[in-house]
Amino acid sequence: MGVRELENRFVTSLRNCAKITELKKIHAHIVKLSLSQSNFLATKMLDLCDNLGHVEYATLLFQQLENPNVFSYNAIIRTYTHHHKHSLAITMFNQMLTHATKSALPDKFTLPFVLKSCAGLLCLRLGQQVHAHVCKFGPMSHAITDNALIDMYTKCGDISGAYQVFEGMNEQDSVSWNSLISGHARLGQMKIASEVFDEMPCRTIVSWTTMINGYARAGCYAEALEIFREMQVVGMEPDEISVISVLPACAQLGALEVGKWIHKYSEKKGLLKKTSVCNALVEMYAKCGCIEEAWTLFHEMDEKDVISWSTMIGGLANHGKGYAAIRVFEDMKKAGMAPNGVTFVGVLSACAHAGLWNEGLRYFDVMKVDYHLEPEIEHYGCLVDLLGRSGRLHQALDTTLKMPMQPDSRIWNSLLSSCRIHRNLEIAVVAMEQLLELEPEESGNYVLLANIYAELGKWEGVSNVRKLIRSRRIKKTPGSSLIEVNNAVQEFVSGDNSKPFSQDVFWILEGLTLHQTRINGMMEFVEEDGG
Repeated sequence: MGVRELENRFVTSLRNCAKITELKKIHAHIVKLSLSQSNFLATKMLDLCDNLGHVEYATLLFQQLENPNVFSYNAIIRTYTHHHKHSLAITMFNQMLTHATKSALPDKFTLPFVLKSCAGLLCLRLGQQVHAHVCKFGPMSHAITDNALIDMYTKCGDISGAYQVFEGMNEQDSVSWNSLISGHARLGQMKIASEVFDEMPCRTIVSWTTMINGYARAGCYAEALEIFREMQVVGMEPDEISVISVLPACAQLGALEVGKWIHKYSEKKGLLKKTSVCNALVEMYAKCGCIEEAWTLFHEMDEKDVISWSTMIGGLANHGKGYAAIRVFEDMKKAGMAPNGVTFVGVLSACAHAGLWNEGLRYFDVMKVDYHLEPEIEHYGCLVDLLGRSGRLHQALDTTLKMPMQPDSRIWNSLLSSCRIHRNLEIAVVAMEQLLELEPEESGNYVLLANIYAELGKWEGVSNVRKLIRSRRIKKTPGSSLIEVNNAVQEFVSGDNSKPFSQDVFWILEGLTLHQTRINGMMEFVEEDGG
């Protein structure tokens, strides 16, 4: 039997291989038949390692090759890039250039993955060096490489470099346009992203989803919902990614009806089989105040990952269901799912809401000792809140001062709020001094301190705070509220009369006030008559 025939037989076996143990057995036969130096079989095995997620075995396979060709190099670089081993991909590319033979010169399939690794490392200088190799090995007219260059430049924050490549292309496709939109969106330049989006000759689902995600990340939630609606008007059906992108906007705006519609749509399209979609829906329901719906969906999920558990724990904690959140955490451990840092933020928050300060301190230690997770500023913030709520203000202050990182305004504000609850002026002044440095224009902090003085009957302190507000010309942030009517979210801001129906709203409110006044008057009359 000839070598080519043997190789083809092994290719058939590799095509049906589904486990790393099976691959190792096939590899052993390949070595036994002295075919271990076959670049053809090595490339097939490397691709299989990529699909199975066994990067270490792929490395061993490649290292046994004495004269790897371009296909073997491409396979190992592709494997490293797919599994975010970007530094190894770049190292392998350098090796390819250093030991380059005629059969191992980079080709049009090499450079896109190398550029993707440059983008993954966010290393612009390295990407520019690879760009030089693109010009050398080219041709530059290859669309896949050009798109990889645009993606690299945008991810590294060099929009001008991306435009230079874009404008030099013979023909821009949807991938090119989408990369530009994504680059502007990543930098928060949604106005420019919108202009590029409007200029696109042909929009894809990726184009719409990029805009939705960009608006949501920029905090422009109403705009994200509007783009989502426009997408459906033009006949573009939402997919898994677009659904996941728009649900956070629903959560932030409290657009429950839109969220419910997405839930029904996802069920109809079979998207509820996707754990990521269910996770986004659970978070949406929890943030919209529907913790029961979140709980039901959580229990109906086919598979739960760490995000699922963490989202449910955090949702229960935010709804004041501390004991339930802790029970879910214990169930998570029984299910064999290892918690992460986000999980413990939810657990510590649950302990704070339930007043379980002792348990909170224990979980803080469990995180470090049992799971080797280094506490971040969010965890210290929860711990300070936990101790402050329970009245252990001196311990909370001590924790704040001994943090391994600089406390932010949220932590000092949490401590200040606890001082009001427990009427501790001494620590309140310390917290306020820090807040004056961190956010001197935030009116809420001044009001909070003035309230503490007032509740303690220290009117001179109240007067001093008010003088400070006037001297610094602090303007109070106007109150606002959101309401969803007919699947549209309306925001009302105190003192804003710009809405076309404002006068109608004021007229109805005045009528309700008069109605309530009459009812109160009738109740007083009845009480007096009864007396």
